[in-house]
Amino acid sequence: MQIQAISLDLDDTLWPIAPIVSRAEQRLHDWLLRHCPAVAAAYPIVTMRALRDRIAAENPQLAHDFTAQRKLSLATALQPHGYGADMVEAAFEVFYAARNQVELYADARPALERLAARVPLISLSNGNADLGRIGLRHLFVDCVSAREFGAAKPEPGIFLEACRRVGVEPQHVLHVGDDPLLDVHGARGAGLSSAWLNRDGRCWANAVRPDIEFHDLTELADWLELRLAA
Repeated sequence: MQIQAISLDLDDTLWPIAPIVSRAEQRLHDWLLRHCPAVAAAYPIVTMRALRDRIAAENPQLAHDFTAQRKLSLATALQPHGYGADMVEAAFEVFYAARNQVELYADARPALERLAARVPLISLSNGNADLGRIGLRHLFVDCVSAREFGAAKPEPGIFLEACRRVGVEPQHVLHVGDDPLLDVHGARGAGLSSAWLNRDGRCWANAVRPDIEFHDLTELADWLELRLAA
């Protein structure tokens, strides 16, 4: 396995996503209470979450675009109460700003700095995080999102797009992520090597195994440095 570039998942790979979304939902609700109280009363957090899930289910063409799903959900909640597109955008910005206030895993930033010093890094995510807002963009040569590309992992095309952008053949790109289907199977199906980031010590339950497995990104950085030094 000759590694010339690394593609990296973001959510639950560099930071835990569940507490971030919960906080963003709370920030949005607090904002609605101040600016659109009737909407806040009609859509408390649990109800707004259910609306977003319904919008996603009813619009499979938006499965790759979490931003569009969220904006459509907000429009559905706000417009019957007389609020227009400007308020939808303002509400989304409240949510999105909080969504990008991430708390990195302790190993993430130091490991990314070590990895970026060795090979080009490119992010490859189904989510809508903004590495510029988060403060990590300088460590990546490029970013590929499902929203921008028009299809989500595990579709092979999005992995191949990452390889194209970084200028490395798929067999020399290592994809790193936490999800067995989206990251491991997706990468393998596109001809990339796969690294499963298994922070929780889970047992592998699928037929196709990852090429390598790490407990955290520090282990990945150690492995890469040893491999390149050999």
